[in-house]
Amino acid sequence: MMAERQVPGRRKQVIGNVVSNRMQKTIVVEVIRRKSHPLYSRVISKAKKYYAHDEKNEAHMGDVVRLEETRPLSKQKRWRLKEVVRKTALVPEVAAEPK
Repeated sequence: MMAERQVPGRRKQVIGNVVSNRMQKTIVVEVIRRKSHPLYSRVISKAKKYYAHDEKNEAHMGDVVRLEETRPLSKQKRWRLKEVVRKTALVPEVAAEPK
Protein backbone atom coordinates (compact mmCIF):
# COMPACT_ATOMS: atom_id res chain seq x y z
CA MET A 1 0.00 0.00 0.00
CA MET A 2 1.21 3.48 -0.81
CA ALA A 3 0.92 6.27 1.70
CA GLU A 4 -1.07 9.30 0.64
CA ARG A 5 1.05 12.33 -0.14
CA GLN A 6 -0.12 15.88 0.27
CA VAL A 7 -0.80 17.60 -3.04
CA PRO A 8 1.48 20.63 -3.40
CA GLY A 9 -0.35 23.91 -3.87
CA ARG A 10 -3.47 22.75 -2.03
CA ARG A 11 -4.64 25.39 0.43
CA LYS A 12 -6.32 24.58 3.73
CA GLN A 13 -10.00 25.43 4.11
CA VAL A 14 -12.11 25.76 7.24
CA ILE A 15 -15.81 26.47 7.84
CA GLY A 16 -17.05 28.58 10.75
CA ASN A 17 -19.39 31.28 12.04
CA VAL A 18 -18.74 35.01 11.69
CA VAL A 19 -18.55 36.52 15.18
CA SER A 20 -17.47 40.05 14.18
CA ASN A 21 -17.51 42.18 11.03
CA ARG A 22 -16.90 45.61 12.56
CA MET A 23 -13.52 46.12 10.90
CA GLN A 24 -13.16 47.29 7.32
CA LYS A 25 -12.55 44.35 4.95
CA THR A 26 -11.89 42.03 7.91
CA ILE A 27 -14.07 39.43 9.62
CA VAL A 28 -13.48 37.29 12.68
CA VAL A 29 -14.60 33.68 12.24
CA GLU A 30 -14.93 31.13 15.03
CA VAL A 31 -14.22 27.55 13.97
CA ILE A 32 -15.32 24.79 16.35
CA ARG A 33 -13.59 21.43 16.02
CA ARG A 34 -15.18 18.41 17.67
CA LYS A 35 -13.06 15.37 18.46
CA SER A 36 -13.57 12.22 20.48
CA HIS A 37 -11.28 11.93 23.51
CA PRO A 38 -8.93 8.95 23.01
CA LEU A 39 -9.36 7.57 26.55
CA TYR A 40 -12.75 8.78 27.80
CA SER A 41 -14.64 8.67 24.47
CA ARG A 42 -16.34 11.99 25.19
CA VAL A 43 -16.70 14.54 22.43
CA ILE A 44 -14.51 17.56 23.11
CA SER A 45 -15.12 20.92 21.40
CA LYS A 46 -12.22 23.25 20.71
CA ALA A 47 -12.92 26.75 19.42
CA LYS A 48 -10.45 28.98 17.59
CA LYS A 49 -10.89 32.42 16.05
CA TYR A 50 -9.43 33.33 12.68
CA TYR A 51 -9.06 36.80 11.18
CA ALA A 52 -9.97 36.73 7.50
CA HIS A 53 -9.91 39.20 4.61
CA ASP A 54 -13.35 40.09 3.21
CA GLU A 55 -12.72 42.33 0.20
CA LYS A 56 -16.37 43.20 -0.56
CA ASN A 57 -17.66 43.24 3.06
CA GLU A 58 -20.24 40.59 2.11
CA ALA A 59 -20.19 38.51 5.32
CA HIS A 60 -22.33 39.52 8.31
CA MET A 61 -22.57 38.40 11.92
CA GLY A 62 -24.00 34.89 12.21
CA ASP A 63 -23.19 33.83 8.64
CA VAL A 64 -21.52 30.47 8.03
CA VAL A 65 -18.49 31.01 5.79
CA ARG A 66 -15.67 29.03 4.20
CA LEU A 67 -12.13 30.41 4.61
CA GLU A 68 -9.06 29.63 2.57
CA GLU A 69 -5.47 29.90 3.76
CA THR A 70 -3.41 32.62 2.07
CA ARG A 71 -0.16 34.54 2.49
CA PRO A 72 0.09 36.88 5.50
CA LEU A 73 -1.98 39.99 4.76
CA SER A 74 -1.36 41.75 8.08
CA LYS A 75 -0.17 40.98 11.60
CA GLN A 76 -3.08 38.59 12.29
CA LYS A 77 -4.75 37.94 8.92
CA ARG A 78 -3.65 34.72 7.20
CA TRP A 79 -7.02 33.67 5.75
CA ARG A 80 -9.41 35.04 3.14
CA LEU A 81 -13.13 34.62 2.59
CA LYS A 82 -13.77 31.97 -0.06
CA GLU A 83 -17.59 31.91 0.05
CA VAL A 84 -20.61 32.52 2.24
CA VAL A 85 -22.05 29.04 2.82
CA ARG A 86 -25.24 30.15 4.61
CA LYS A 87 -26.62 33.62 5.30
CA THR A 88 -28.04 34.38 8.72
CA ALA A 89 -31.78 34.87 9.20
CA LEU A 90 -31.09 37.98 11.29
CA VAL A 91 -31.22 41.39 9.66
CA PRO A 92 -27.84 43.22 9.78
CA GLU A 93 -27.72 46.23 12.13
CA VAL A 94 -27.02 48.66 9.27
CA ALA A 95 -30.18 47.71 7.35
CA ALA A 96 -32.46 47.86 10.39
CA GLU A 97 -33.26 51.55 10.89
CA PRO A 98 -35.74 52.83 13.49
CA LYS A 99 -38.76 54.70 12.07
